[in-house]
Amino acid sequence: MDPIKMMPDERLDDLQIKGYKILQKTDGFCFGMDAVLLSDYAKPKKGAKVMDLCSGTGIIPILLEAKYPVSQVEGLEYQERFVEMAQRSIQINGQEGCISMSQGDVKEVREHYAQDSFDVVTCNPPYMTGSHGLTNEDFSKAVARHEILCSLEDVIKASKWLLKPTGHLVMVHRPFRLAEILYMLKQYKLEPKRMRLVYPYVDKEPNMVLIDAVKGGKQRITVDPPLIVYNKDGSYTEEIYKIYGEE
Repeated sequence: MDPIKMMPDERLDDLQIKGYKILQKTDGFCFGMDAVLLSDYAKPKKGAKVMDLCSGTGIIPILLEAKYPVSQVEGLEYQERFVEMAQRSIQINGQEGCISMSQGDVKEVREHYAQDSFDVVTCNPPYMTGSHGLTNEDFSKAVARHEILCSLEDVIKASKWLLKPTGHLVMVHRPFRLAEILYMLKQYKLEPKRMRLVYPYVDKEPNMVLIDAVKGGKQRITVDPPLIVYNKDGSYTEEIYKIYGEE
């Protein structure tokens, strides 16, 4: 194998699954637990064709290929540097036969992808609107956290175009926008079918929500049991260890 090509501001992290690794910037936005939980919640079926929107450095496509017998995973990311890093990570892991990464705008998927062409769309989108909190001075971090380049509606609209009938949009977001998310999904005929709230501690408010919506699905939602991240002593709960593959 050729030597791993790394830039001075990059590091190579071990994902603790199948020996896979991922390149991340030492001083830029890095993936978090939300991406890991999303890849676990998505559970695409055997042979599924998956699109990951707002893909960053490719963590979700890499984890989906590692965990599930999917046929193909495509990642779409606006920032060229992240796309290039993801492509190198995929090459390092030998995943070129299953994963592809493209640079592009979520708002322009109609120009580059056929309608009704994916079984599953995943997305870990920017959580904050312009009115929520301070915008980071680092552009890559700001884009990942704030709706600078795409909005919640842009993601949902793109997902409707990309998904086959009865296809699934699986997304992680923040609970404070839950009413808006559910309303927007139904506006675009993506019916919320499953939802799970994630709590940092059992006695704290939830700080993440996982949602699975079906294109053209019937009206009925299942609220899964809460997912607790930490025990009182600060250690991960047993379920979090299982999700990370560290039983």
